[in-house]
Amino acid sequence: MTVPDKRVKGRRPYDSSRRRERARQARDRVVRVAEEQFLAHGYAGTSVVAIAETAQVSVDTIYKTFGGKPGLVRAIVARALEGEGPAPAEQRSDRLQVEEPDPRRIIAGWGQFVAELAPRGSPIVMLVRSAAAADPELHDLLADIEAARLRRMTQNARRFRKAGHLRRDVTVSMAADIMWTYTSPELYELLVTRRGMPLQRYAHFVTEALIAALL
Repeated sequence: MTVPDKRVKGRRPYDSSRRRERARQARDRVVRVAEEQFLAHGYAGTSVVAIAETAQVSVDTIYKTFGGKPGLVRAIVARALEGEGPAPAEQRSDRLQVEEPDPRRIIAGWGQFVAELAPRGSPIVMLVRSAAAADPELHDLLADIEAARLRRMTQNARRFRKAGHLRRDVTVSMAADIMWTYTSPELYELLVTRRGMPLQRYAHFVTEALIAALL
């Protein structure tokens, strides 16, 4: 009988979880670097090559994962909309509307969400807006971002109507437009970036404006 040679080791099992984690870390690094470079150098002044070199990935990896600079912007905006809480901001907002019966408290929660998300999302959206005039791809991307936010505000308005929170003279469409306006990156740009309004005062401003307009 042949005795197995103990020096011969079995093949190490393939660890797909570690590979996925490395890929996730690389993706996050690319998104972070892209955001930093877009804000520092502008959209046109930032190249995929520069992003790849700083993030230590190949140019092909960026194109395969994101499809180029517009896809990177989409990823940056998506990450900004998740916020910094234990769950994505959209999930936290949905849960607040289910669990909280007081519409004023719900709107106060929205004010805090706006203050949490706007500092990260507004600068990149405003950058896209300034560059969209010369880039049809960015023009379409900006339209997609705005449409997605309006859809979200329309969902919130419908929930408010169903719960009996909206004033009778405020339709769902009107409420969605009001929410869309007061949560806009442009308002953050005007009040916080240009006028220097403190972030918590800005959250209070949005809260009180929505309460006055909706309830």
